[in-house]
Amino acid sequence: MENSSRRPLLRKCAALSLVAAVVGVLAVGSAAADTSDTSGTSDTSDKDRTEVIELQMRDLEQKTLDLGPKGPSLGDMSIFCATVVENGRTVGRGAGTAQVVYLDGGRRTSQAVITIELERGSLTMQALQPSDARSLDMAITGGTGAFRDARGTAHYWDIATPKERMRAEILH
Repeated sequence: MENSSRRPLLRKCAALSLVAAVVGVLAVGSAAADTSDTSGTSDTSDKDRTEVIELQMRDLEQKTLDLGPKGPSLGDMSIFCATVVENGRTVGRGAGTAQVVYLDGGRRTSQAVITIELERGSLTMQALQPSDARSLDMAITGGTGAFRDARGTAHYWDIATPKERMRAEILH
């Protein structure tokens, strides 16, 4: 008789142990979920670091090539280069191209690709650029050296003028 009176108690203890184990697994699982990104992969690194670089473009040289039929047409290209200046000091050079990819009457849109070479490495950027744009946000698509894992946004102002400048917010 003594054994049969203990069985309900043992079942309750076993059930409570099972519930505690499940709660423990769920708690560990949810703690791990807090360190995952939206793709479900674990993020064991520190938060992304943002680096801000503000530069001016000086001594801009530009050449436009009329590659298709005379006048604006798909494929026409602009090629440009400049000296890159930070706080009045030359820190590198930049160059790029913008190729016409869309025409609508007198309006053109170009695919712009720019590389800026600095002492610590290079940054690459790209965007669609309307022909009348005087400012532009470009995606930072990568780089080399210290910028090999770079991503972020570069904002350009006063494009194709002596006051052209850029602010890059680089995520590492």
